[in-house]
Amino acid sequence: MELNYDSLSPLLAREAVWLSSLLPYQQAEAVLARIGGYTLPATTLWEQTQRVGQRWLTQQEKRSVSVERTRWETEGYQARERKSVSMDGGMVQVRQEGWKELKVGVVGRCLPPWEVGEGDSVRSYDLHYTAQLGGVDTFATTLWQLAVQQGVPYAGQVVVTADGAAWIWRLAADLFPCSTQIVDWYHASQQLTALAQARFPDAPQQAQHWAETLKCHLWQGECWQVIAQARAAGLPAAYFEEHQRRMDYPTFRAQGYPIGSGTTESGVKQYKQRFCGPGMRWSRPGVNRMVVLRSAVMEGAFDQRWAAA
Repeated sequence: MELNYDSLSPLLAREAVWLSSLLPYQQAEAVLARIGGYTLPATTLWEQTQRVGQRWLTQQEKRSVSVERTRWETEGYQARERKSVSMDGGMVQVRQEGWKELKVGVVGRCLPPWEVGEGDSVRSYDLHYTAQLGGVDTFATTLWQLAVQQGVPYAGQVVVTADGAAWIWRLAADLFPCSTQIVDWYHASQQLTALAQARFPDAPQQAQHWAETLKCHLWQGECWQVIAQARAAGLPAAYFEEHQRRMDYPTFRAQGYPIGSGTTESGVKQYKQRFCGPGMRWSRPGVNRMVVLRSAVMEGAFDQRWAAA
């Protein structure tokens, strides 16, 4: 029997929306038919997902950040809390607009340095996601709301790790003025590789050797060496001059801070897996509705939010 929106039980409705947040509607339809024996056309899945997404989005927009600030009265300053923030963007195809940037923010926790093992890769955990299709100001409101909900303003230490995009560092200075700012190590390494290729365009082995030498300097906190050698070779060093204070990697590693922005890059990819399938084009409202659902799935908090809603 083919089911429509009105005939769905609460349990089936929940599972249908969860699955539609993971997969394109046609694939979700096939999985439900093969595994569950339910005949739910993609149009029904779309309708259910749109309704739930809009309801969750409305609840999120109505939630006042000022209410969350009452946590200060009950919890106060959390000196031992260490929070991480990261930001990045990915492109989504929007109907009648073309490719637009979906700005993504991730808030997590950092382990204290004594809990990070020797040689371990330092990563954030307990990750929470948000995304916004729009300008920096719109995204700033969304990110700030998530940051307050996760206690970032009350934390004893806050670190922002990201690539070199100017809008990210302006936003970090605006929202998290006391944070430690770190340029993603892998992004900085790519800049070094580009410098080496510019110096030795026809000698790949020499370029690789020089890039590795520069990376050693940067890893050891000798950004000044990178700048000096780039200038001596007649190459631009503005990127490293601008971000020198954000490249003190030995200090950041000793403090147990994540020097890579892999969490947010992974977040961007997870959003894009749902938004950027073959031939997919989204309306702006459709993107915003799916973002709140997809975020809950990525955090593992879908059932909790469903129950709360």
